[in-house]
Amino acid sequence: MSHQFLRTVRVLASAAILATNLVTLPAAAQPAGVTRTDLQRHDLSAPGREAVQVRVDLAPGVAFGRHTHPGEEIIYVLTGAIEYDVEGKPPVTLRAGDVLFIPAGAVHAAKNVGTETASELATYIVEKSKPLLTLVR
Repeated sequence: MSHQFLRTVRVLASAAILATNLVTLPAAAQPAGVTRTDLQRHDLSAPGREAVQVRVDLAPGVAFGRHTHPGEEIIYVLTGAIEYDVEGKPPVTLRAGDVLFIPAGAVHAAKNVGTETASELATYIVEKSKPLLTLVR
């Protein structure tokens, strides 16, 4: 086989892997029935840190599986009823107007336990160089 042919095969294989990652990663990070809307993102005065605000909407009965963030998460429930399961603590159900603080790196999950779409405003204070969300198996 020629050097040019092998080079072309490598480039095409790399492109296929990249395309697969771009298609499958967002789906893995956002299950059906979950809508994440980025609202704002700003650098903080603390070097290497940023504040990120996201609106998260969960359809009735939908859960967002166990995950972590590279910093603190501050939650304000806008509508509905959401059960939060933070590792090491008993699950808690919050309703509109309730708040929750999740420490940096804490494994946690959320589930809409109501009959209507539930929404939260999530504010993250995180390290800029790391992914905002990492799924935990």
